[in-house]
Amino acid sequence: MKHNVFLIGMMASGKTTVGRHLANVLGLDFVDADQVIEQRAGADIAWIFDLEGEAGFREREENVIDELTRRDGVVLATGGGVVLREANRARLRERGVVVYLDTPLKRLVARARNDRHRPLLSEGDPEETLRRLLDERGGLYAETADLAVRVTGGSPRSIADLVATQLESCERWGRREDRERRGRWEQ
Repeated sequence: MKHNVFLIGMMASGKTTVGRHLANVLGLDFVDADQVIEQRAGADIAWIFDLEGEAGFREREENVIDELTRRDGVVLATGGGVVLREANRARLRERGVVVYLDTPLKRLVARARNDRHRPLLSEGDPEETLRRLLDERGGLYAETADLAVRVTGGSPRSIADLVATQLESCERWGRREDRERRGRWEQ
């Protein structure tokens, strides 16, 4: 197993912001999958959705997830829909510890309501869209995750500290020196 943490959860759950703090706390590199996709496309995600549709974006996302999860020593913030493809879920589970930032609908709505960069929220009522997406994806997040952290408030730093504390009790994580001593963790 690689020494990685992969953050999953709904859009606006704080994966990027918490991920940066968590990487700092754990002494790991931080990578945001959506930012990598945008850099490689030379355009933002909304443009990719407009031009290629969701299917085109998901294909790009799957390729980037495959590549990024092969790294060692990273905290990876994934996009909200990463769990829609079984290949992504399998790679995340196999290549690191998956942490679900479980964020209540009310908090998601407050954080995403005026965000113009989220293509799935560009039409219709954002709250209804988020409710539908959470209904569709909630079970996939839960089945993919090794740990779930309920995000009801607090600063991104305090959430990162909570995740780091929970990682210490996660058997799949363990401390690097403990894994080496026990000899039962692959690098």
